[in-house]
Amino acid sequence: MKKQRAFVYRCSSCGHEEPKWLGRCPECGEWNTLTETAASGPVPGARISGTGFSGKAAAGTPPQSLPLSSVDPQEGSRIESGIPELDRVLGGGIMKRSAILVGGEPGIGKSTLLLQIAAAARTRGRILYISGEESAGQIRMRADRLELFAQASRIEIACSGRLEDINTLLDSVKPVIVLVDSAQTLYSTEAGQGPGTLNQMKYCVWELISWVKEHDAALFVVAHVTKEGLIAGPKTLEHLVDTVLYFEGAASTINDGESRFLRASKNRFGSVDEIGIFIMGEHGLSPVEDVSRLFLVRREGELPPGVATAAVLEGSRSLLVEIQALTVIAKGGISRIFSDRIDSARVSRVAAALEKHLGIRLSDQDIYVNVAGGIRIAEVGVELALGCAIYSARTGLALPAGLVIAGELSLTGEIRPVRRLTGRLRTARGLGFTHFLGPLASEGPAETPESFDGGTFIPVGTIGTAIRSLFKAGPEQGR
Repeated sequence: MKKQRAFVYRCSSCGHEEPKWLGRCPECGEWNTLTETAASGPVPGARISGTGFSGKAAAGTPPQSLPLSSVDPQEGSRIESGIPELDRVLGGGIMKRSAILVGGEPGIGKSTLLLQIAAAARTRGRILYISGEESAGQIRMRADRLELFAQASRIEIACSGRLEDINTLLDSVKPVIVLVDSAQTLYSTEAGQGPGTLNQMKYCVWELISWVKEHDAALFVVAHVTKEGLIAGPKTLEHLVDTVLYFEGAASTINDGESRFLRASKNRFGSVDEIGIFIMGEHGLSPVEDVSRLFLVRREGELPPGVATAAVLEGSRSLLVEIQALTVIAKGGISRIFSDRIDSARVSRVAAALEKHLGIRLSDQDIYVNVAGGIRIAEVGVELALGCAIYSARTGLALPAGLVIAGELSLTGEIRPVRRLTGRLRTARGLGFTHFLGPLASEGPAETPESFDGGTFIPVGTIGTAIRSLFKAGPEQGR
């Protein structure tokens, strides 16, 4: 009989196997990706066996299907994390049989978030916290600092990065939530090479995903990020998981702490538009009670030039944020845009529309744009406020106090309608603003100026009309 090979050569990019080494993978075409691997190791790529999910199929057992009508709806139920802001970003809670990747800069609070999830999750099952970066004593010190004494009894701690040891623990503990800190510390003897390599990360994370999907559990994995702010390691790691969360930070004076923003760049079970807002304090992460006030600067008297208040949407919430703009003569005669909280391409597009339709010269100016509180704004409703702030900065004319602005600015100078205008009006009125500058119409159901109860709604159709309604000086100002 033919002797079975003890090892094969597996492609670290696509998982294709060859009996002998080749310089180029015949499946994906990548060079120098075939590495020697034990033949008994599981093959990346899942198979559905019965109603379960596994990376390994039983020998001689063919794949089976089942009618959709016979699937138990409870299999799609969620676990409340006990942290409302996290549940908002995840789409209503932690989905069972899901894998969640959490990325962020060092020291941003990823380990703190995982430990608070372990303590606050609304489940009677056991929770396993696996750390390859800290000792059990260090984790206990963090738990004491966060005052998580009452929930500590149900949290199991394991300080290891070896996949074989972790699998043994998973089979014995049978947790409902598994938290791994971090993916870069995982390694397995089956995958060869050392911890932190691309092949090790993909192999180990896939094995953990297979386990939680088989045992009706949920997985959180922390990942490091690069200098560009992207998750380090293979891009396929993000394709393997169901949800990718990014943890961002910005300095804030509220509650003597720092604000933290949790966003989803991928979410199979919810929206990617929602944002979770926290304050990092002495006792860990706490949700912000009054979100809108976080991004407003309290002033007495008139506003300085270059400042505008915008009403924007972040998921299901309406927020008021302060847009700050500054224009100075360009150094070397080449105009540049400095904006990290609003896309610089959007700032450039708005500036071009102002120069074309209002006649103000911006091509010889360096434009600086900032958002108070450090939040990133991607919603199109910020464009009208951004245009008003840039115009104010260039002309030296301050916008009226108590004014909120929302609207999309087209290249033709028209103000396009925005979604959920009523919610923006309500938020502005609740915070004491008395004037609202917005488009003539809004998307969705008809909304009228009467929606702004107790305040003045100023409808505008073009950027020229908007500027004339705010400033007594005409568009010729600032040429």
